[in-house]
Amino acid sequence: MAKTFQIIISGQVQGVGFRPFVYGLAHHHRLKGMVCNNGDGVLVHINSEEEKAGEFLNAIIKKAPEISVIQSHTLSEIPFRSYDDFKILPSQAQKQINIPLTPDFVICESCKSEIRNTNDRRYAYAFTTCTHCGPRYAVTTKFPFERANTSLSDFHMCTPCKTEYTDPNDRRFHSQTNSCRECGIQLNLTTSDGTSIATDTPKIIKKVSGFILSGNIVALKNTNGYLLCCNANDKTAIARLREKKQRPTKPFALLYPSLEKIKKDFKLGTEEEKALTASAGPIVILDPKKGMANLERKSIAPKLHQLGVMLPSSALLTLLMDTLKIPIIATSGNIHGSPIISEAADAVKKLADVADYFVHHNLNITFPQDDSVVRFAGEQQITLRRSRGLAPNYLNAPFSENKKVLAMGAHLKSTFAFVPNTHTYVSPYFGNLDSYDVSQRYQKSIVQHMALFDTRPELVLIDAHPQYQSSILGREWANEWKAELRTVQHHKAHFASVLGEHELFPSKEKIMGAIWDGTGLGDDGAIWGGEFFMYKDHQMERLAHFEYVDWIAADKMAKEPRLSLLCMLPETEREGVRQKFSDTEWKIYNRMLEKNTLKTSSVGRLFDAVASLLDLGDTTSYEGEAAMLLENTARDDNGDTPIDFLAGIPYQNIPTKTLMANILKAKKDDIPTSRIAHSFIHTLALSIVKTAKENHCETIACSGGVFQNSVLVEKLLKLSKTQGFKLKFNRILSSNDENISFGQLCYHHYLKN
Repeated sequence: MAKTFQIIISGQVQGVGFRPFVYGLAHHHRLKGMVCNNGDGVLVHINSEEEKAGEFLNAIIKKAPEISVIQSHTLSEIPFRSYDDFKILPSQAQKQINIPLTPDFVICESCKSEIRNTNDRRYAYAFTTCTHCGPRYAVTTKFPFERANTSLSDFHMCTPCKTEYTDPNDRRFHSQTNSCRECGIQLNLTTSDGTSIATDTPKIIKKVSGFILSGNIVALKNTNGYLLCCNANDKTAIARLREKKQRPTKPFALLYPSLEKIKKDFKLGTEEEKALTASAGPIVILDPKKGMANLERKSIAPKLHQLGVMLPSSALLTLLMDTLKIPIIATSGNIHGSPIISEAADAVKKLADVADYFVHHNLNITFPQDDSVVRFAGEQQITLRRSRGLAPNYLNAPFSENKKVLAMGAHLKSTFAFVPNTHTYVSPYFGNLDSYDVSQRYQKSIVQHMALFDTRPELVLIDAHPQYQSSILGREWANEWKAELRTVQHHKAHFASVLGEHELFPSKEKIMGAIWDGTGLGDDGAIWGGEFFMYKDHQMERLAHFEYVDWIAADKMAKEPRLSLLCMLPETEREGVRQKFSDTEWKIYNRMLEKNTLKTSSVGRLFDAVASLLDLGDTTSYEGEAAMLLENTARDDNGDTPIDFLAGIPYQNIPTKTLMANILKAKKDDIPTSRIAHSFIHTLALSIVKTAKENHCETIACSGGVFQNSVLVEKLLKLSKTQGFKLKFNRILSSNDENISFGQLCYHHYLKN
């Protein structure tokens, strides 16, 4: 006798074509029942015998849509309900939503074929999507994921689109972002003063291509925000973009027409190719081939060997690149330091002096996002920026927390993490909270997430630095909401983030943490940044650190590597760098050193100091520039075995000034700059191994922005094979301060001290 069974599938299962998939599978199995979205994921009822119900569930799990992620599933018998057929029913809304937020997906191959086919009704439609691709998180207004709960609700499907939507045999069956040129999103090409030039898509694409080829800058609204685009082989256009965007040297990303053209110009390993063609479609940092031509490399990434490359993420970008057939610069539509712009009025107001032309559209973007950025050290993925396509879910971290928790993150490279239910949500990267616009976007997004889940935090976690904007705001909100407030030290949060990623809580084994970055307030009032920790059985303690040196001139020190050099050289050697300062500066900074009491162990500033010592740069225009130039120089070394600048020197805390003195001696001995740079990074890698061995640790967890250095990561990976220890890096999250919010959650949940 038939019974009724209920199946609940939880995870990333909304907005990925899961209901149409279940519908088709049910008809294949000749089952009657229904499927719908609800507050926990996807709900299925079937009339069946128990054995067949189990077989059906197994089929769902094995054949689920590729872009879905099933986290849990249940099968249970419920009171009998008679069904005449199998149907997709409207979502069952619940007050408390308990599902992941579906990220955006790049355009699929089927949709690309349609927009290129002159006989297809979606030919040249710039917002073509289906159940397998298109914006999701960017257009979400509430949940469950239905068209009425997205900004696509402003567009009413025409008869042909409705037919597709209701046809079980159509690829767009229950595609919530379904639209076409008759009923969908409209483009508008304008001049910088707002004069409309064209609204017809093929005409817009043709004109924009011509504008770019003629040396113009175009601000184009993609499905995640505006991009500023220009010809990647036009030195004048790139220079103008740099000047107008206030971005003198920071590298620009390249948008390529096809994977084949990327392969022609770049060295492409298996992992890089997988990343470029993945559903997230991030920017991937690649090594150019020697024969690369038709790119203004020195203008695109000044003094750097590697370039950031991506493929078109949307139908609009696909159409443009099909016409251009050449790589272009496609960088975030903003002024340097501000968040990506997503609204037309804001774009015109802030970018009218930057862009010559604008391509607007009338789809509201709820959650604007930058493009994600990744690189690889062998098979090890290093996430540089976690944003479009990768955020906001963190699918591997169920915190059994009774309270609703909001972790406010750090000040630079800010993110927040929210646990309003059994899922964890880590926001996309926002930027530096010193910027008013970034701070406003950060706050707005937190408020939006509270509205999505209809809940307020009961516990707020903040960084121990009292002057971080995230900490100030967290204290204010905790007071307003009458929520509990707790602080987590910055580097302990870094360590906790990598332990959490690798599910190393709890561990009876000793795990050493190497946590290296630029700044973070330490428990002793110093600026930490070169830390070694020990974790075991819910306890974390500071094990060792880089030698304390002076920190002067406040935030200026992070922008001028010459100041780090001055502070880190032994006092007897300082006179040798006097030429890097004016007479007045020399007197002022030496007076600061005489009176200074603030100390730092920062490895980020150590990289700056070495870069300045090797004359790679005394000032910077963007965060991490000196370290990138140093890494770049180290990659040029193809000579002898690198030098260990601390060989034979006993230490517990790393002797920074001794290290600097030995590097200075190598420079005076005319050892090539590239070999010194390589040897410096080699010495740092050896210091990690030595500290782990002395403390009898077989597992080493590395976090902090310094570990975005691929040369350092490659060194450590090679050493791990020969020295027999296990390495753990951030992989899902960035190793920089973007992981602090998640680390705060992990520290609070798993540690006692």
